[in-house]
Amino acid sequence: MHSAPLTALAVLLLTISPAEAQQQERNERSSSQAATRTYLQRIEAMDRAGPRLNSVIAVAPDAERQARRLDEEREKGRVRSAVHGWPVLVKDNVETRELPTTAGSLALKDNRTGRDAPLVARLRAAGIVMLGKTNLSEWANIRSSSSMSGWSAVGGLVRNPYSLDRTACGSSSGTGAAIAAGFARAGVGTETDGSVICPSAINGLVGMKPTLGLVSRTHVVPISHSQDTAGPMATNVRDAAALLGVMAGSDPADPATREADAKKGDYAARLNPAALRGMRIGVLRPEGMSDALAAVFDAALDRLRAAGAVLVPVERPDTKGLGDAEFDVLKMELKSDLAAYLKTTPPAVKVRRLADVIAFNRANAAAEMPFFGQDIFEAAEKTGGTADPAYKTARAKSLALATRALDTMLAGNALIVSPSYGAAWLSDPVHGDQAGGPSASGLPAVAGYPHLTVPMGQVLGLPVGLSFIGRKWSEQRLFDAGAGFEAARGALPAPRYLPSVAAGARLEGAE
Repeated sequence: MHSAPLTALAVLLLTISPAEAQQQERNERSSSQAATRTYLQRIEAMDRAGPRLNSVIAVAPDAERQARRLDEEREKGRVRSAVHGWPVLVKDNVETRELPTTAGSLALKDNRTGRDAPLVARLRAAGIVMLGKTNLSEWANIRSSSSMSGWSAVGGLVRNPYSLDRTACGSSSGTGAAIAAGFARAGVGTETDGSVICPSAINGLVGMKPTLGLVSRTHVVPISHSQDTAGPMATNVRDAAALLGVMAGSDPADPATREADAKKGDYAARLNPAALRGMRIGVLRPEGMSDALAAVFDAALDRLRAAGAVLVPVERPDTKGLGDAEFDVLKMELKSDLAAYLKTTPPAVKVRRLADVIAFNRANAAAEMPFFGQDIFEAAEKTGGTADPAYKTARAKSLALATRALDTMLAGNALIVSPSYGAAWLSDPVHGDQAGGPSASGLPAVAGYPHLTVPMGQVLGLPVGLSFIGRKWSEQRLFDAGAGFEAARGALPAPRYLPSVAAGARLEGAE
């Protein structure tokens, strides 16, 4: 970790919001090397000490050298893309050549493949600085039904920068907390069902879960080839759009991406916030919203109307059986897909199939299972994997139910809006996750449709997001609508790193 004295700019960045820090960098035309040094110092001061967010597992040893080379290119007139020189953090289930890829598990602590995942190679070619790897819910939160989001044996518990005792959600917990805290310009998360959208919403970020097949999954520790995808996480719509534009593309090793080159776009360059005017939007009002969340949602709808959107109520069709079918698919694909990945890891990695990981966890239970077990792993191991006779039936059922529901609600509408999630719940090692309120992630995750979350407001100082869900390959439309809403909404309060939500007399009662 960088240990040089804090620069004046770094000290400034410790006392202002991430958005203000980014503007300061732009105003001063800081070099990429200066920005990278500042982000490293901010990580040292706030992630390893200070509020101690535990959001970054490791930083790249050559980060400043990468940035210096990119500065030299810029000085010579070569600017590779709109993200040239951006320091970016990548979730630690995505391979990068200079650091191990652990998925948060001690079983993969020696997983130094020396490879870049194709999505990382695309980012490097576009000129990003690979700043480091972020913490995550171990194994992307597929190990246990009583897990605590944001905890891994390698990285510890990620803390929410808005309230340190609350979840950063998961499984892209570290990316969410780190970008919210201003540890990089933008970050990469991954999602199977909610793992980009939830940590983005709960940490006050913009996050895009793209159409399945827009971004390569090669050399990413898998759960499910039917649902896994990487996506960008950033403090604003334009930055998320710019990052996705360079991440996206076809990969011969990932058949799902065969259409990506033809479908991808320069989303940031084409961004049109005025597209909301006249846009017909379906409004999905979920059950289970608190009064406070409903009030924030209603205010967001008012802003969409004021921006010219035509809002139409929609009802969620019956999707009985979807959850069970999806879970069966995830268990069976996990068993097969993880084994296929582990076979490609170096000899220092001793686990080669899910059964090996289960045995490793049992042998190292004190470190790996101090709070929760591995019942989902064990259930997945009992299946026949993707060769199981029940596999194709379960996948066909889950895909049909999710696709039919979304297509019904999208009929005649450009997109759907709904609250992304409720506000962050307490991190609880005794009971595990105690999430309450709605979730918008399930249907687009199973169907493979794109899903964007944009901060819509706060509930008692905790961020909540507004989801924009569209048809396959409609990323540009979602970004346009999100940018229009972002402009209408205005600025929101920055993280304050409070020990808990300060309710004062409202909680304790009048004296």
